[in-house]
Amino acid sequence: MVSAHWFLHATAVTAMARPRTIHDFYGFPRELGEFQYPAPGSTDVAMEVADLAKPDRIGLDEESWGLDHGTWSVLTHVFPEADVPVVQLSINALKPFTYHMELAQRLAPLRRQGVVIMGSGNLVHNLLRVDFGLPGQGYDWAVEFDRLARETMSASPGDIAALEGDAGYRLAAPTPDHFIPLLYVAALADKTGRPLEVLVEGMEYGSISMTAFALGASERA
Repeated sequence: MVSAHWFLHATAVTAMARPRTIHDFYGFPRELGEFQYPAPGSTDVAMEVADLAKPDRIGLDEESWGLDHGTWSVLTHVFPEADVPVVQLSINALKPFTYHMELAQRLAPLRRQGVVIMGSGNLVHNLLRVDFGLPGQGYDWAVEFDRLARETMSASPGDIAALEGDAGYRLAAPTPDHFIPLLYVAALADKTGRPLEVLVEGMEYGSISMTAFALGASERA
């Protein structure tokens, strides 16, 4: 899992046997703060991630992180029994978009071994402009950027990094942490040459996109 919520000045992968559940948020219902997702980790997968990334270095995190809410809030719906091993890959804030896409393509062999590579973020994520009076709706600029990104992911996912130069990008992604997970999905699609499917779509509260993509989902159905 590439989660927007492990955004730091390094590239690392969780390598502990039992990653803790991290509640990296505030102001939400108490039940969320008490939720536990006790999925095991996988040292073997973590070491393989580090090996595939060479010559770039990925540190093995054996104690400091775990599974943050960008990971468990998604996986609890996919693997509710928490019985599938999970590792998280950090987002290196110091690296350009091209670094993340190249790293994703190096990790592609994992998919042939049955490892699901997921990115958790938001195509449009501007919390400063959230309007709770707009459920199920998006501002015009948010809807337009979402449309542009969807078109790019459908026609030429390898070009998704170019959206950083689009006029709507700064509003859609005032910080890049929630956008970068999309680069990993796009790079994998570009490498395989297979089309992406839209799994979820829609806008919330004006400035949040819920659009989600999948690669090869229908082939596994």
